[in-house]
Amino acid sequence: MRLTQRDIARLARVSQTTVSLVLNNRSDASARIPAETRDRVLKVIRETGYVADPLARRLLQQRNQILGVFTYESVFPSASADFYHPFLSGIEQCAEERGCDLLLFTSAPVTDGRRRIFHENNRLRLADGALLLGRRIPAEELTRLVAENYPFVSVGRRDTPEPVPYVGADYVTATATVTAKALALGHERVAFVGPGEGAESSADRLLGFRRIAPRGLHIAPGERAAGSPADAGPGAPAADRGLSDVLTRLLDADVTAVFVEDLADADALAAAARTRGLRVPGDLSVVALGDASRPVPSDVDYSGFHIPRKEMGRQAVGLLEAILSGETAAPQQLLPCELVEGSTLAAPEGL
Repeated sequence: MRLTQRDIARLARVSQTTVSLVLNNRSDASARIPAETRDRVLKVIRETGYVADPLARRLLQQRNQILGVFTYESVFPSASADFYHPFLSGIEQCAEERGCDLLLFTSAPVTDGRRRIFHENNRLRLADGALLLGRRIPAEELTRLVAENYPFVSVGRRDTPEPVPYVGADYVTATATVTAKALALGHERVAFVGPGEGAESSADRLLGFRRIAPRGLHIAPGERAAGSPADAGPGAPAADRGLSDVLTRLLDADVTAVFVEDLADADALAAAARTRGLRVPGDLSVVALGDASRPVPSDVDYSGFHIPRKEMGRQAVGLLEAILSGETAAPQQLLPCELVEGSTLAAPEGL
């Protein structure tokens, strides 16, 4: 249950008007409030964590030194733990350097298959502000956080009607760079494999690909081509069966270089290619547009780029601290991705 000024008044044994006058630091009216009463109100505010009003934060001239962390996908334990670990490591490291504790919000219920930061018993106000992680974050929750003046920073770029603070990765530039490299090597038929929509990170990758290869093929895993094989073999995982179908479509279109959103999918696609007797990169170059969101069984050094996950976590803490301190800072930041030469992109055979 969220505390109100009425609750503070009851706990401090004063009127709600008195609480309002103290919070707003009215010099004319506050002068008539006894110092003992004023101190009692401020003591209750500190003890309960009631800091909803930005004026109250400035008045108290102190913070809990607690930063909240909310993940829209479960990460403990999870197959995606390896993907999220660098983000959390960067957040922890920077918070430690700044003398802040971290509070992981884990009580959020799952509604319609999705976690929500706003629920009846949310404890957002225990923290000075929050860092949000997730492939997809509901726009309505971001809008509400802004409307309620709650300090937060999203780890990852977000498209919302009203701009929100974030630290993201520059997927557009990184994808455009590796696509241009493939074309320079002589690849004329290229393809992008991934949703390319839904999450901002997916849309940004496809945008970077389209900037360099506007006529390149786009295949979203799960789309079946007419006459394609039903699966990749007996007992094959569902993801691999879908990627085997993707491979069929790539070969039918004479594609020689494919750009895959997730490294795990890139590895599965390359494995399917080798199963059919193809050489990677001799017959098909496979480029990974980021890191794996689930464990990868092979140790192949894939060409493409790495996401600056740890640095994103670090800089997200720095941006949140700047917001809490009232400092001037760019509210939206994109960090460059680390390009990887790798061994899976080469000139097509015959050139």
